[in-house]
Amino acid sequence: MRKNPDRYFFPAVFTYENDREIAVEFPNLDVATCGKDDADALLSARELLGITLFGLEEDGEDIPTPAKLSALSLAPNQRAALIDVYMPAVRLAGVNKAVTRTVTIPAWLNAAALAQGFNFSQVLQEALKERLGIEA
Repeated sequence: MRKNPDRYFFPAVFTYENDREIAVEFPNLDVATCGKDDADALLSARELLGITLFGLEEDGEDIPTPAKLSALSLAPNQRAALIDVYMPAVRLAGVNKAVTRTVTIPAWLNAAALAQGFNFSQVLQEALKERLGIEA
């Protein structure tokens, strides 16, 4: 069985047009996304790259060889960038398996939470997502 790499690098073409979102296309993968500014476009591109490559891995399809940045033909309103994605994080995100964690809290806090009917797992998940800046 072939081991998939932990990190991929693919070129993306960012297209800038007045009063429009920044379009981002991966020529080797025939997929595209967009973003309201450079940072948003980059994050969207990285997420799309991860999802696309994860799907190819899961389906057992070949991952295309990335083109070289220097080989891309660009219009005056386009810029090319090499986008990377760390696949172990993407692969784990695709697995929604629950894991058990033991936590320790003061007895008074436990009693107050039980009295209010809190679901400890849900509260911990929400707090972790908030601290990590994850929207889901």
